[in-house]
Amino acid sequence: MSAEGSRNGGAPLVEVEHLKLYFPIKKGVLIDRTIGYVHAVDDVTITLNEGETLGIVGESGSGKSTLARCIVRLLTPTEGTLRYRGQDITHLGRRDLEPLRREAQIVFQDPVSSLNPRKRVGQIVGVPMRLHGIEKDTIGPRVRELLARVGLNPEHVNRFPHEFSGGQRQRIGVARALAVDPRLIVLDEPVSALDVSIQAQVINLLDDLQDDFGLSYFFIAHDLSVVRHVSDRIAVMYLGKVVELSPAKELYDKPIHPYTEALLAAIPIPDPDENRARERVVLSGEPPNPIDPPSGCRFHTRCPHATEICAQVEPPLAEYANGHVAACHHPLSVSEQEIAAATYSSLSPRSAGRLMPSGEEAPVGSGESDANAAKADTRVAVAESEHAGPEQTG
Repeated sequence: MSAEGSRNGGAPLVEVEHLKLYFPIKKGVLIDRTIGYVHAVDDVTITLNEGETLGIVGESGSGKSTLARCIVRLLTPTEGTLRYRGQDITHLGRRDLEPLRREAQIVFQDPVSSLNPRKRVGQIVGVPMRLHGIEKDTIGPRVRELLARVGLNPEHVNRFPHEFSGGQRQRIGVARALAVDPRLIVLDEPVSALDVSIQAQVINLLDDLQDDFGLSYFFIAHDLSVVRHVSDRIAVMYLGKVVELSPAKELYDKPIHPYTEALLAAIPIPDPDENRARERVVLSGEPPNPIDPPSGCRFHTRCPHATEICAQVEPPLAEYANGHVAACHHPLSVSEQEIAAATYSSLSPRSAGRLMPSGEEAPVGSGESDANAAKADTRVAVAESEHAGPEQTG
């Protein structure tokens, strides 16, 4: 599926442009002083099309959940632009956000903490309808209808959350999200706290609901084996940045970024012999501190293919065939011809250089300012020697 435009040929449902969210670090007794920032989300540009599921994966601390909360405006971005159906919602106030609250919902990771333990199921699912002005007489029947739709007994409306299993509580969370007929649902690791058998049931439920209600999903997870079965496209995040974006099947067949390769290598294979025979990809060290992220490519401190240029120049997102984009100076799984044909992607962060994997400088394209191009110090002399040395993995 194309990264641009929706399934019906219109504009994307959600547009995220150069989004940043920095959390200030305060210090002081009488007067708080800002001594630094946590770079939780750092210049992310993605789109979501009507009826599409975009999977977002990465390690803990990569910025997935923070990005999810920005998209539904539970958090206000530090910089960048958010658009929903073409409307700029980046800095809308509480009253102006009311229409978005009905159109965009979120299902949280932990079904225990996300449900009020003092409220009965009927109240939990019914409150969103009351807040959005749905007639009181229709709320009760609608709640029972939704519970039945997510696989629960409608007679359970008078039970409390603690009387249900983990999978049932997550179904209650899904029913609450559906209560106001949304078009967009952000699923923040909706199955990571569930048993494997229950995960499959919830994923199948979400798939059926998408077809029945015409929903669009952001599916946040750290498990690529789960995301594979639900996503049309997958974005891989590392330390606040998108390092690879691709149609789901192609990402698994042809990972370009070394970090994606490492994530895929961590997926267990059911066949013991095949699992033992495959090549191990083990990343050394821990993710860097998001308060002081490393220069250049943020993954270079753990990357087995890193060279000097990786520490000096942040790679742009290079676009390969089939809308597959990746930010790496030494890409994997691509031939020299594919590297030469790669183009500079408009999804690239503004902080990135313009040095392509081929060692060539990307020209300044239409809509890109000379000022932004001048800010990218690509150090061509170093780059040429670096790219002349290591062989590309074909």
